[in-house]
Amino acid sequence: MRVIEITAYGAPDVLQLGERAAPVPLAGEVLIRVSASGVNRPDVLQRTGNYPVPPGASDIPGLEVAGEIIAGDAQAMKAAGFRLGDHVCALVAGGGYAELCVAPVGQCLPVPPGLSDLQAASLPETFFTVWSNVFERARLQKGETLLIQGGSSGIGVTAIQMAKALGATVLVTAGSDEKCAACLALGADHAINYKTHDFAGEVKKLTQGQGVDVILDMVAGSYVAREVECLAEDGRLVIIGLQGGLKAEFNAGLVLRKRLTITGSTLRPRSLEFKTAITQALREKIWPLLANGAIKPVIHSAFAAADAAKAHALMESNQHVGKIVLTW
Repeated sequence: MRVIEITAYGAPDVLQLGERAAPVPLAGEVLIRVSASGVNRPDVLQRTGNYPVPPGASDIPGLEVAGEIIAGDAQAMKAAGFRLGDHVCALVAGGGYAELCVAPVGQCLPVPPGLSDLQAASLPETFFTVWSNVFERARLQKGETLLIQGGSSGIGVTAIQMAKALGATVLVTAGSDEKCAACLALGADHAINYKTHDFAGEVKKLTQGQGVDVILDMVAGSYVAREVECLAEDGRLVIIGLQGGLKAEFNAGLVLRKRLTITGSTLRPRSLEFKTAITQALREKIWPLLANGAIKPVIHSAFAAADAAKAHALMESNQHVGKIVLTW
């Protein structure tokens, strides 16, 4: 099969088309003929040598795919309601940039009615991440207010739509007026250009000084101090990325007085059982919203797999709104 390999750690052009033996599905797994592969920030980190591959995972990059089930554990498929020939999207721990990919049955979801494989390939990584962090870890409730740092990212456009669909008020930050407009068009209630405005000050104004209940943060670093300031009492900050750096200084007194929770997680190394539970929650609570159009995939660009380097260059430019996808 054709694959995209990381030939050395470095710039996007280290991604090269290669050939590998087809993977073989084991117990509890399916083999997917891949139509499209999602591109995510962890893929970039892996390419630059900053995201080690978990033990047992493929060294081929790619954490989400969509395509047709062509082989697999018949009993596990039957239990999950899948058959050979079904089109699914799946979260994987690696190996997604390939024509064939093995995935645990428990991490597969049906391609929602009305969506193409290309659209479905943009769903798993961000939907699993947003659900597990915003709704499970940070416990966002109907009627609460969520601040999303980086609202125009793949994570951001997913979080906007999911939070709005489930009854939250949504504030976002983005790096240009155009990106802010795109977030508002997706349903965000307010969008703050972080390059021209202090987001903490704007959040306080927009919430009449009360602050927000939950913050989804992909930046960390110096952002944490300002986030602590603009959280409401009993607010929850969940950190899922470190684009602003590993270290943060903040007013711990505010954490005590406002009873704040600061937490975070990474998805890739979590157990099959953990990811299967998220799969089930998404299938029950979110997939119907994709089927009826209340939530929609947001794809900025699709590239032929051989042009994976161009896809990574676009991601690193931060000029995209939504997801970037490779097609096979």
